[in-house]
Amino acid sequence: MRARLALLAAATCLAGAANAATIYPLDRATVLASSPFDFKVELDAVYDAGDIDVTVNGKPYAEVFGQEAEFVTDEKGKNDESLGSALILRDLALADAGDYTVAVKAGDEEKTVTWTVYDTPEMPKAKNIIFFVADGMSMGHRTAARIMSKGMTEGKADGRLNMDDLDNMATIGTSSTHSIATDSANTMSAYMTGHKTRVNALGVYADRTPDSLDDPKVETIAEALRRQTGKSIGVVSTAEIEDATPAAVVAHTRLRGDKAEIVGMFYDVQPEVVLGGGSAYFLKSDVAGSKRKDDNDYIAMFEEAGYTVVTSADELASAEKPEDGKLLGLFHTGNMDSTLDREFLKKGSVDKFPSQPGLVDMTTAAIDQLSKNPEGFFLMVEAANVDKMSHPLDWDRAAIDMIEFDQAVGAAMEWMNSNPDTLIVVTGDHTHGVSVIGTIDDEVQADEMRNKVMTYDDAGFPNYTDENGDGYPDQIDVSRRLAMFANNFPDYYETFRPKMDGPFEPAVKDENGRYVANEAYKDVPGAVLRTGNLPYDASTGVHAVDDVLLQATGPGADGFKGYMEQSDVYGVLADAFALGSSQKQ
Repeated sequence: MRARLALLAAATCLAGAANAATIYPLDRATVLASSPFDFKVELDAVYDAGDIDVTVNGKPYAEVFGQEAEFVTDEKGKNDESLGSALILRDLALADAGDYTVAVKAGDEEKTVTWTVYDTPEMPKAKNIIFFVADGMSMGHRTAARIMSKGMTEGKADGRLNMDDLDNMATIGTSSTHSIATDSANTMSAYMTGHKTRVNALGVYADRTPDSLDDPKVETIAEALRRQTGKSIGVVSTAEIEDATPAAVVAHTRLRGDKAEIVGMFYDVQPEVVLGGGSAYFLKSDVAGSKRKDDNDYIAMFEEAGYTVVTSADELASAEKPEDGKLLGLFHTGNMDSTLDREFLKKGSVDKFPSQPGLVDMTTAAIDQLSKNPEGFFLMVEAANVDKMSHPLDWDRAAIDMIEFDQAVGAAMEWMNSNPDTLIVVTGDHTHGVSVIGTIDDEVQADEMRNKVMTYDDAGFPNYTDENGDGYPDQIDVSRRLAMFANNFPDYYETFRPKMDGPFEPAVKDENGRYVANEAYKDVPGAVLRTGNLPYDASTGVHAVDDVLLQATGPGADGFKGYMEQSDVYGVLADAFALGSSQKQ
């Protein structure tokens, strides 16, 4: 652990050559001891094998790694163009902790990187880890959820979110290996592997070859758990289960859109509990609604592997789940509906999928099943619609999903009270540029809706109520409501009102293929055209680069503190589970 943290002070060592090779893992990578990963060297020119010199800590690499790499004379690009020579060594594992300096020289190409291999204690600190992710969660989302759910009087919140009481905290840097900007794939992959990667990539370093499935792999937490422990694994999401965040627990691909292949990766690992949407990629290609192009019937394959398969909230609640059984729940062909639509308005696709369980029910069902394993478990829970409703600037839907997310956290914290050997982590994978700036007051007499936006002292407090005590506001479209706005957007019509007729679609394509404001909202009283600040190929808002807040409680939570890179989070999880040491009986 100390060796891993020491790397934070390390600097990249580059030779002053005209061309630089690329080495994977990248410089400053942190690697769990004995964790398999792929080593690759990419060169810009074509060489003979004997003209490439690779050393590790000054010794020939094969002497340190224990084997020779495959030499590729000339890798080919998408159009069969020459990319240059390469060395590839799959499933390399380094057992000894410490720093490894890898140097490559070929012709005038040189590159040097340093990795830190870290170990963990022999004994785990935690028996279980529940890792909560509200996709896209920003401070604005949390603030909105607290005010809408709990209320505020005389400047003080009338109640607290469950996550407000988690007692360890860190800020997390989310940038990708190739840009400051980020997506759910590279961010969640960093959490689940300990390696940063490129936008759209999961469980791999994104190399130059066109094949999305041949990139250098790194071990996921699910694979580490299978290799080192007898613990159970659970994945819960309101998105398609093949979507980037849940997929990061098991997947290896350069392209998060490889959803059919990702289902196969879930099947290879076989988490004991998988609950979410995305049945279209499980269904055999000749079944209505399937998005597969092969003959694989993953519903039947999971059933044959011992899974109880459920497709509705009623089935989830009533299904008989034997002590050693596995549970696959698929409740939508695509992403599950937002909480506001699913539970209150019955909009979106609820008419087609009327019995979708909520995140609280899925979380408690997963914990109930996973906790039957005396060895313990790892559970990842994602509130996907915080992000999926924030992209189209549908802030009320995003905030209501934040409330549901917090209630799922609360259910886990209540379970933890009688299971104190559990580490709970609550975070986002990235942020959105959203803020609460005041209120919108319909009682204000004004000729334009923008003049009903109250700021500073004029804002007062919104008038949401929760008479039935379910934690949700009884009414979303109250007369004095939160004013939430984004700092990035396409052209769209701002209505200053909740979208009660269904999820918001701010922009649509015009005849020139550019996204322009959706005129379906043009005639809403008081609507204002906002000229976008994003390129015309953007249909929705985009992610922000702001740091993410992480909070945690339980054994091992003290490892989260200060500023951390997203990939450092994996090291704390590995430390809590002692993944550097085998615990198999």
